[in-house]
Amino acid sequence: MAIQTTLILFKPDAVQKNLVGQALLRYEKEGFKIRGIKMMSLSDEVLAEHYSHIAEMPFFPSVRGFMQECPIIALALSGEDVISRVRDLLGPTDSNEAATGTIRGDFGEKNTDSKMRNVCHASDSPEAAEAELKRFFGDGEIFDR
Repeated sequence: MAIQTTLILFKPDAVQKNLVGQALLRYEKEGFKIRGIKMMSLSDEVLAEHYSHIAEMPFFPSVRGFMQECPIIALALSGEDVISRVRDLLGPTDSNEAATGTIRGDFGEKNTDSKMRNVCHASDSPEAAEAELKRFFGDGEIFDR
């Protein structure tokens, strides 16, 4: 297994419901290392880039509105095979389908049409992680531990 670094975004629902610490503790219990963490407000430009695959869809304004409800927390996390392991800890994107014991299953909004209110975003591949880390962290903001 390779040591990787991935991006996690604690979405507005996690911040508003004070769930960041509980989710972060689960990552740390898995042995992952924090390499960078910061709170930030997301600009229209960053959101258009991050969600470029849906930016032209009619529902994108609601995604943008949700992601700008309050500041989010960006986390750079490293560990062995961290990308796939974090995604396993999170569970499926749709919290309604996420099993109890996963972060989205335990903390995500259920019985809603919004798949966005699912606590965290996590990179889905090494290529995505590299691009996303550059998008949310500047030079000198990710540290070796």
